[in-house]
Amino acid sequence: MNASRTPTTRLTRTLLAAAALGSLAACGGGDRPAADLAASQVTTIGVNSYLWRAALDTVSFAPLLQTDSAGGVIVTDWYANPTNPNERVKVSVTILDQDLRADALRVAASRQVAQGGGWVDAPVQAATVQKLEDIILTKAREIRRQSVSG
Repeated sequence: MNASRTPTTRLTRTLLAAAALGSLAACGGGDRPAADLAASQVTTIGVNSYLWRAALDTVSFAPLLQTDSAGGVIVTDWYANPTNPNERVKVSVTILDQDLRADALRVAASRQVAQGGGWVDAPVQAATVQKLEDIILTKAREIRRQSVSG
């Protein structure tokens, strides 16, 4: 058996590697300035946190099928307004960036109407998608204002 392959040697190498990584992790973190960080950098998710929270709040009327904060994707299930049960909508929101900008947000909507005992695809007015984007952006800016001033 080769001496470099003994369990003791492997354990020693593993412990040395762990000690080296531990000492590297301790480097340079203590003297960071407490300066104002850009909003896009103050996040533990992959996208702008203000847009993410505003988007979740805006589509909260419908049950959620998928949320991926790292990828910035929110997909709702079909939702029928109780006042108009013959129509249902499904919304998909994608946040594309860590910056709070209008072009960092994409909203898509699908609409179906009840017809002949089933659901049939129907067009969505472009103004509907634009209105949802405007609502999300307005909420995101308000959340940011509250967090900066508060």
